[in-house]
Amino acid sequence: MSSHDADTGYVPVGDLRMYYEIHGAGRPCVLLHGAYMSVDAMGPLLPGLAEDRQVIAVEQQGHARTADVDRPLTYEQMADDTAAALRHLEVGHADAVGYSMGGGVALQLAIRHPALVRKLVVASAGFAYDGMHAEALEMFPTITPELFAGSPPEQEYLRLAPNPGDFPKLVEKLVALDSTPFDWEQDVRAITAPALVVLGDSDVVRLDHAVELFALLGGGVMGDFGGLPQSQLAVLPGTSHYIPPGSGLLDRSDWLLAMIARFSTRRCHRRRRAAPCRAPARPNELSGCRLRSGTLRRQDLMVRRRLVRERAAGRRAPSAERPSSASRAAT
Repeated sequence: MSSHDADTGYVPVGDLRMYYEIHGAGRPCVLLHGAYMSVDAMGPLLPGLAEDRQVIAVEQQGHARTADVDRPLTYEQMADDTAAALRHLEVGHADAVGYSMGGGVALQLAIRHPALVRKLVVASAGFAYDGMHAEALEMFPTITPELFAGSPPEQEYLRLAPNPGDFPKLVEKLVALDSTPFDWEQDVRAITAPALVVLGDSDVVRLDHAVELFALLGGGVMGDFGGLPQSQLAVLPGTSHYIPPGSGLLDRSDWLLAMIARFSTRRCHRRRRAAPCRAPARPNELSGCRLRSGTLRRQDLMVRRRLVRERAAGRRAPSAERPSSASRAAT
């Protein structure tokens, strides 16, 4: 699906004229591109998402068809610009799908404009500056416009930008963005929208940082007892951030589309955060969490725990205290 098949235009956001495309029909989804990219550069992800939903794809300040204005590039400002564009287009509630820089914008959109975000897909992005590998942090300040000479990002910019000579300004602003420390831990902890965190196993974001992000969003629980959390984590094998060609996260669009489709339609069976402990109201509830296995009772679980402790200490509990066979089968 090309831009010729879409509704395209510009949204006034203060001094910014923000380019947008609308593809498909159905539940709204805002697609947020990465640094140095355009809507076109999102590849098969855009038409794939638009097969069963309405995709609003925007181009951020200074990127591609959206001309630069006299202000820095920040994640917070780009999230505010995106929110203003959605409101102008009368999109009241949307899924947010962001890649790389766009993943950071998606997080800030959920933080700063929670009423606009139904579900959140954060691909190859983190919540803190030190969540990226040290090699990337050391490389960012050394980037110059000359490094892009003849490259696809530069060629794309020259083809689409209203002011092609502004490419060095874009590089300068993105170097500043990528070299500025940030930490959104407390803000991310307050996000209530279900989130899918996706990255490659060899991505710019560290794996342990992605796991920490997942935990901040309510993940990292034992789903067997309390039910699966509303947020999810996916690590794609043999996948980098962008290069070498064929190995970047966006080169896995078939995997991404399948996961996003399942995530966006999934009904959650567990609260975003664990509920405070309380006395069981029914036999199949323990500490406020419903045990989906059915008939295991609280006292049986306590006995099982004591058995484990005693066996570890080299003792064996009396047979009368062992759980019933029915209880063991239920687990």
